[in-house]
Parts: sequence; C-alpha cells; structure tokens
Amino acid sequence: MTVYRTVMVGTDGSASSFSAVEAAARLAAVCRAELVIVCAFVPMRGRELAVAQDQLGAEAYQVVGSAPAEDTLRAAGDLARAQGAQDVRSVAVQDEPVAALVRTARDCAADLLVVGNRGLRSLAGRLLGSVPADIARKADLDVLIVHTT
Repeated sequence: MTVYRTVMVGTDGSASSFSAVEAAARLAAVCRAELVIVCAFVPMRGRELAVAQDQLGAEAYQVVGSAPAEDTLRAAGDLARAQGAQDVRSVAVQDEPVAALVRTARDCAADLLVVGNRGLRSLAGRLLGSVPADIARKADLDVLIVHTT
C-alpha cells in the first residue's frame, strides 16, 4: 500500500470543497502527511472590477487580487487542523482551477490530490467538463474524489 507523504486538496470556499478539505485533513492526519490546501483564483478585471469597487467602496480589497482566496485558505486551514492535520500549508494560485491544481501538485510533489465531486454529475459538468473529472484525467498522481454533495 502507498503511504502518502504529501496530500493536496483544492478548495473554492464552497461547503462542498470544505467537506473535501476535512476528508483530506483526516487522511493526512492518519498518514502523518503534510496537507497542502490550494485555492485557485482569477482576479477581476475591467468593468467587473470597476463595478465591484464602486459598489464596495473601501471594502473592495476583499474581491481584488488574492484576498478572497486568502480568506478561503484561512478558513480551510482552521477546518483541517480541527480534523487533526498537523502539518498544513496553504497556497493561493492565480490560474484556472484544473491547471492550478495539476501544476501545484507537481510543484509540491504531492502523492495524492483530493477534490470534491461537485459538478461531476451535473449536466453542465457533462457538457463543459468539471473540475473533478478534468483532474482525474489530467493529473499524474493518485486522485481521491470525495462525495461531498
């Protein structure tokens, strides 16, 4: 049996992804593995950014750059430690989710990549692709798709 030394999990801040974080954290705790929590983000630009800044005023920093991803990572890290994970690292990556997760898994030499199943069975997921399905196809390491929905 493979012993996982580095378990990586993706989160987007949704309840479903936080369930995947908790499952990955429990596994990392049992394996005494490092847990790497990754949140991909694509910064707002142009009109979308201008509208957000106009509506949010002084609070606009919350949607600019990596701020939302950093908030998500803080919450995910707290959940992971509550599940017993000891060695937790968080990484915000500017890219689309699949590319960010596959590249970061390679960069941190992850043994296992954990994602939730959200979008896997939806019509949009079947037509457009879903993060868990694309990860399973593109990652060159073990992938655990956690039933979170």
